[in-house]
Amino acid sequence: MKLVVQVKLLPTPVQAAALEATLHACNEAATWVSGVAFAKDVKRNFALREHTYAEVKQRWGLGAQAAQHTIKKTCDAYRTLAANAKAGNLGKPWSKRYRRATQKPIVFRPESAQPYDDRMLSWQIPERTISIWTLDGRVKGVAFIASPEQLARLALYRKGESDLIARDGMWFLQATCEIPEAEQNADPAGFLGIDLGIVNIATTSDGQIMAGRALNRGRLRERTLRTKLQRKNTPSAKRRLKKRRRKEARRAKDINHKIAKHVVAEAERTGRGIALEDLTGIRERVRLRKPQRATHSSWSFAQLGAFIAYKARKAGVPLVHVDPAYTSRTCAECGHVDKANRVSQAWFACRSCGFVDHADRNGSRNIRARAEELWRRGAQSTAPDPPPTPEGGTRRKRSATAGGACCASSPL
Repeated sequence: MKLVVQVKLLPTPVQAAALEATLHACNEAATWVSGVAFAKDVKRNFALREHTYAEVKQRWGLGAQAAQHTIKKTCDAYRTLAANAKAGNLGKPWSKRYRRATQKPIVFRPESAQPYDDRMLSWQIPERTISIWTLDGRVKGVAFIASPEQLARLALYRKGESDLIARDGMWFLQATCEIPEAEQNADPAGFLGIDLGIVNIATTSDGQIMAGRALNRGRLRERTLRTKLQRKNTPSAKRRLKKRRRKEARRAKDINHKIAKHVVAEAERTGRGIALEDLTGIRERVRLRKPQRATHSSWSFAQLGAFIAYKARKAGVPLVHVDPAYTSRTCAECGHVDKANRVSQAWFACRSCGFVDHADRNGSRNIRARAEELWRRGAQSTAPDPPPTPEGGTRRKRSATAGGACCASSPL
């Protein structure tokens, strides 16, 4: 199982200048390579090298390994773009968004992530330093900080490439680690159903409600503040906007990691599997009034589901995704389905048997029942290879949008 460990670099001003110049040169070269790939319609790694390798080395002064990784990064970006277009993530082929993404070359931001292999980067873990290739030659003794758990993971399991990332004036390295997986529980003692929502982020079939009221209040506060600062548009307002960017996303990610950790720990402790709703495409299926759109769009159910998936796989807990249709209208006691059963957002009252329960808990019990039925029929765990997140994900795919790869923060 591949996880990514993110460590923070502490370069001196001279070292940081060398890293910045190298990153800018690599991404400028990647943008040029992207233009060649688009013009010649050559987007396979070895074929594209024939057209660009010598020029990249000579024009930008990149070493052999850096040039190869720059070309490969460009090919990965086009491959991801094609996959997103095929999956419909860019809209319909005639839409403006689709045409804007596919009818011009991909452009990489000056500070987009750059991959490094062991020929370009070496780790001195006991000293907490690295030696890294730059345009100015090998820069040695670049300090980094990491927790004891991260250091142990790097020493035991680091394997493959690492990505150099610049973010808000800070420098990070994301190192790939091959972690041995726990043996999956093939005979779970039932399932722990999880109902995902906006008001209540997650509700378990045991009756535990993890409310999102504080998170939603924080999102509203941040959104209101951003609106005021954008309207003011003064230099100080711009500084405050820059300082607060990604704060809301970091808070949501932190909460999602805590919820996922708690859910997986409870399932592992009780010997159960985890049942989740398959909410793929829910934003396209739901029509909302304008005041609700911002709240619905900021609902990070996919992120929470991904965190639960990789933590479950790491712990050997089986995970089953079920069809969420009518789980909120179905009585968990008698099975009666009626739209009128859902009295309000918070309460469920069956029109047939009179059963009354919290609406999200009733839904989570229905999710649990569907997962148990699927498991009895021979369904397998649907915990996939975890999506890319530092210290909790697979190797990150290059971004298929203009601007290159994006970054993620480390989980708890």
